[in-house]
Formats: sequence, structure tokens, C-alpha cells
Amino acid sequence: MAKQNNTKKTKAPYVGIVGMGYVGLPLAREFVRGGAKVLGFDVNSKMVAKVNRGQSPLKHIPNSHVKEMVKSGRFRVTEKMSQLSKPDTILICVPTPLTENREPDMFYIEQTCKTIAKYLRKDQLVVLESTTYPGTTRELMLPILETSGLKAGRDFHLAYSPEREDPGNKDFRTATIPKVVGALDKKSLQIALDVYGCAIDELVPVDSCEIAEAAKIIENTYRCVNIAMVNELKQLFDKMGIDVWEVIRAAGTKPFGFKAFYPGPGLGGHCIPIDPFYLTWKARQYGMPTRFIELAGEINTDMPEYVVSRTMDALNDQKKSLKGSKVLVLGLAYKKDIDDVRESPSLKLIELLKEKGAKVDYNDPYVPKTHKQRDYDLKMKSKPLTAAMLKTYDVALIATDHSDYDYKWIVKNSKLVIDTRNATADVKTGRKKIVKA
Repeated sequence: MAKQNNTKKTKAPYVGIVGMGYVGLPLAREFVRGGAKVLGFDVNSKMVAKVNRGQSPLKHIPNSHVKEMVKSGRFRVTEKMSQLSKPDTILICVPTPLTENREPDMFYIEQTCKTIAKYLRKDQLVVLESTTYPGTTRELMLPILETSGLKAGRDFHLAYSPEREDPGNKDFRTATIPKVVGALDKKSLQIALDVYGCAIDELVPVDSCEIAEAAKIIENTYRCVNIAMVNELKQLFDKMGIDVWEVIRAAGTKPFGFKAFYPGPGLGGHCIPIDPFYLTWKARQYGMPTRFIELAGEINTDMPEYVVSRTMDALNDQKKSLKGSKVLVLGLAYKKDIDDVRESPSLKLIELLKEKGAKVDYNDPYVPKTHKQRDYDLKMKSKPLTAAMLKTYDVALIATDHSDYDYKWIVKNSKLVIDTRNATADVKTGRKKIVKA
């Protein structure tokens, strides 16, 4: 089906959004700006109270935006799931992590659907936004929602529209990113398009939920595989004495047939390290191996090990051992200029460095302290970044290239800099101190 440009916004709906995190809150902002009434739902009582006071829980969304939303009188957040019956549309924005066996963990979607089923009423639209495997909406959600006694396609409507958030990207916001929408039937699709038309500039309707689910997962798989390729080439070119970033810059001058992807210390965030394995899991049901995806996953997962190995080699060149050395990791977030540490390679780097006997601290202007996660509980606080402090460390390891950092100053005041992001590309003085990894 053809994409639709919304030159004229549709009638403002009453929207409920389950999950007020990195996806739900920006989406709520666009609906409020479009004139809709929005009721947010979240189980985090502290966060609910904070948002209702007009304070943002996310660094990349200013407090002023949340204050504006609350002041409009058309936005509030609640812990009371019994109010799910009030909105005409319920958008589900909950996590879809992996289990320890790298299989889809559908707990949050299942529990959310069970809760919605208790309060589901006739004519409501339910839309899943979380990234997942093709078939989730029809095979998993639909049966749970129908335990309400209502029939999908007759009594209530069901659709899938994947989030495409890129926190910290100043070139796009939720409203300007084209929105793919697939649904259970034609009526559900039209209702979903009407709802999203209030908030999103361009809609891309497709013929089924499965197409929309597959479209999102292929986007992230595409990035995962290509990042793995340049991560592998980085290791090869390091051995050859070739700067991989310069290679990519040169190749990128070709005006067609090449898209630049960049290496790093590993993948982070809630999407790229996780979503391709949803597709791998689904493919096994059809007896088909997904060799590219699995190989890409191995390469990207091993990148922190490679960075630690390069750090050890660099210290050896200075006649030092990693064991007992003081290492300052610069950047805990998985990407620049945000506070999101989900799946961040910095966490694995810190763990590996400690296992090797290093004394490790971190600095991140966006992450003042660590919090407990499923796989990590570092119990660390960000160290202040001063010239005197930097000089006490044997290594400054740039894991996240935050714009806040003055890289010339960092190089000047450090004994050794391990650069995993090419952040020091413009630094002219002290280049002998810099090792790219």
C-alpha cells in the first residue's frame, strides 16, 4: 500500500500509552502536540509522580516539553491499570528483551495484554509498538486479548506499528519519522491510520501485521550485519596498519552503492543487539538457519574482548601490565549524548577490565551512577573529570563519544588514550598517546 502524507491532521483521539520510557514518552509528546488527549500508564510510581510534576525522566527530552504537556491539561500518567478502559486507543510500548538463551522474552507483552484484557471494551483499538518477531500480534496478542470475551476484528481492533525512535538524533523526532502501520483487517488499519494521523507527518500502511513486524526487524538486522562487517574489518585493518575510519571516509565519497557504517566497542541499546535474534528464533521454527545474523552477533558480541586486548597491548608497549593499572572508561551510555545504558558495551568493558585485574572507574556526564540491571550491578558513580584526576590514570578509554568531552584536553592530560570511536580524529598534538581500538 502507498505511503500517506498527512497534510491535514485527523480528529484528535483519546490515546492510552502503556510504558512511559524511551518510546512511550516521545510518542505521547507528539500526540499532545497534535491535540490529542493522552493517558500514560507505567508501573514505576516514582517516574509517574515525576512526569505528572512536569519533570522529564529522560535526558534527551527537556523538562520544558513535559511541563508543556502537563500544562495543556491533555496529558497525565497513572499506575492504575483499571483506567485502561477509558482511552479509545491503547498503544503498547514495553520492553522486548532476550532470555539468557538468546530467545525472545515476551513476558512484558504477555502481562500487558493480560492486563488490557481485563478492562478491554468494545470498539477500542490496541496497537503494539515494541519490536518483535513476525507473528507476535496475531499469534500471541490476539488470543490473550480475546480472553476478554470480545472478538478481534468485530468487537475490538488490533494493529502493529513499530517504534523507530533514535534517542539523541537531532535530525529527526517522532513526528517526522515515517510510521509503518499494519493491522489485523482493513477496518483496524483505517482506524489506526486515523489515530496516528493526529501525531505523525507521514504514514506507511502495509497489508498485514506480519509485514509491519518484519519491516522493523529487518531494519535493525540490516544495521547489525553491516556494523559487524566493519567491526571485523577494523580488526583486519589494524593488523595491516590501516585506519578503518579513513577507509570508510574515502569509500563514502562514492555517490551510489555504498552506505557508511562505523565500528565501535560493541553494540548497545535495546534494538540492534537484540532484535536480530528474534528473527533467528523465529527462523528455527521453519527449519532455516540464519547464518549472517548469527555470525554478526558473534562478531559484535566479541568487540569488548578485542578492545581489552588492544588495551593490554598498548600498556605492554609502555612496559605496564593491565593488572593493577588504573583505567578510566569515558562514557557509560551506549551512544553519544544520551543517558541510555541498556546493553551498553561499556558495561561489558568494565567487567572484563576488572576481571583482568585493572582498577576501573568511569565518567559520564549523562549517567551520574549505575543502576541494577538484569546482567549487571556495578554499584559505581561517575568520577569528576579534571586534569589532575585524569593524570592519575594509566589509561583513558573512550567508549562513548559524547559531545560534552573536549578530546584535545583529554589527550593532553592523559598518559594513554584508547579510542574506540575515532573521537580523537581531529586531535593533532599528542597522537603518540592515542591507540585506536
